[in-house]
Amino acid sequence: MFDWIIRFMRSLLQSSHLDFRQLDIFSEGAAFVALLLLSFLVYFIARFIIKRTLFVIIHRSSNDFDDILIKNKVISRASYLVPSYVISTFVPNTLPGFPKAIDFVQNTIEVYVIFVVMLILSGVISSIHDIYNTFDVSKSKPIKGLMQIIKIIMFIVGTLMIIATLVGRDLNTLILGLGTLSAVMMLVFKDPILGFVGGIQLSQNDMVRIGDWITMPKYGADGDVLEITLTTVKVQNWDKSITTIPTYSMVTDSFQNWRGMQESGGRRIKRHVALDMESVKFCTQEMLERFGKYHLIKDYLKLKEDEIQTYNKINNLDTTVLVNGRRQTNLGVFRAYVLEYLRNHPLIHKEMTLMVRQLQPSEKGIPIEIYVFSNMQEWVDFENLQSNIFDHILAVIPMFELRVYQNPSNSSLSDIAEVLIAKEIK
Repeated sequence: MFDWIIRFMRSLLQSSHLDFRQLDIFSEGAAFVALLLLSFLVYFIARFIIKRTLFVIIHRSSNDFDDILIKNKVISRASYLVPSYVISTFVPNTLPGFPKAIDFVQNTIEVYVIFVVMLILSGVISSIHDIYNTFDVSKSKPIKGLMQIIKIIMFIVGTLMIIATLVGRDLNTLILGLGTLSAVMMLVFKDPILGFVGGIQLSQNDMVRIGDWITMPKYGADGDVLEITLTTVKVQNWDKSITTIPTYSMVTDSFQNWRGMQESGGRRIKRHVALDMESVKFCTQEMLERFGKYHLIKDYLKLKEDEIQTYNKINNLDTTVLVNGRRQTNLGVFRAYVLEYLRNHPLIHKEMTLMVRQLQPSEKGIPIEIYVFSNMQEWVDFENLQSNIFDHILAVIPMFELRVYQNPSNSSLSDIAEVLIAKEIK
């Protein structure tokens, strides 16, 4: 066909005053243009067939993996190779009188093919990553950083192949010649290299996974890990802002991962309430009888009182003097009550640490700390539970003749002022 086009154009232009060289340019140029049009026609036909047949079959299949190939344009990019094959095959027939032009077109087609193959491989790598993410292991072993480094290597090799094609040199020779630029390349790709090394360490040591709640004050990060890439780790904070952390910094700097808490089945409650030390006293018989009506500590009080009386009797102690022997205090009974309250709470983890303890007294009172673990880990439910527990504790403190310690408020100061004024008037 192309020979016929060349002969037809020559016969058509013979009547013009053109020399043989000009006739070759116009006639073979027309054949080359016809080849370009043919290649585009074949491309559109191939694309039409792929969309109407292959795409339809893939969409109807129950397998999701082939849909991922379509999403990443692997098949559609493969159709880009069709026109290059047509041009590469028939270009010698269209430009027989211009061997240098044929070499130029062939080199251009080779560069085009290398570029298209890089795009196809990039889509394949992205598809492998998407397919991998469909498995549960992807949450604990993310490979996005590895896929990115493979893409970088692929594009570097592809670019070197393109340069080797354009300058007409062998790829190995070109790579050896680039040895002097290795220092520059190391500087340019410093962050990806460090990120790749950091990503491997994060993955191998299972330091962080997608979905983990991490805290890293240095970067203002406090939230869930959204993405782990070659150079960055994205964290969505609780205020919905996004913090980007360099991957390598996750290895060189410290951060807190709350995964252990999430996997343990419990979440710690560690909070104290300060009591006025002046309200602590020995329990009288009337107080013990009143406390004995509290269901949670009824048995405790009986056993404790029997134990104390037995001890005092064995040691022949004069209990008419308060400082002699052992006695229960309202603070001790209160701690026993809170401990039983927590033990009987349905949302407190019974198999983890559970205690009520005194902390070091200070000028701000005596702190009574609650150290337990909740069965509820979800943030809102956990905070509600914690608040409900301390609502109850604060409400029962006066029932043990104890007082909460707090700095004087405006109303307290006003009451004191009124008392002083009343005394002054008298």
